[in-house]
Amino acid sequence: MFYIGVLFAVGSAVMLVVAVALVTVRRPVVAWVTGALVSFGMIVGFLLSRTVGLPNGYYEAGWEAPYGPLSLLVEGVFFLAFLTWLGVRTEEGAEPEPPYRAARERIAPGRSASKGW
Repeated sequence: MFYIGVLFAVGSAVMLVVAVALVTVRRPVVAWVTGALVSFGMIVGFLLSRTVGLPNGYYEAGWEAPYGPLSLLVEGVFFLAFLTWLGVRTEEGAEPEPPYRAARERIAPGRSASKGW
């Protein structure tokens, strides 16, 4: 089915943008939520395609080891990482600070890292 290929291409492109954003953006809330939604959608789509089927009579028999289960594993790990990040963020009441920023803020005001602090 053509729409299945389009969904795979769009999902892959979105997850690539999410990966870049998680590394480069200061407050990656949108990246985490987008990645979690896409991962969850891919998991649901995979499971539906092997159980009740998808629109236009699309049904896959079998789990296509190793690619099907491996994709579920990777998407599940991302979703669990999102839930962990969300839990840490909720516990602290704010978004976790990147380690490089926290180290920079430990330097006393008016002092520089080059002076031995």
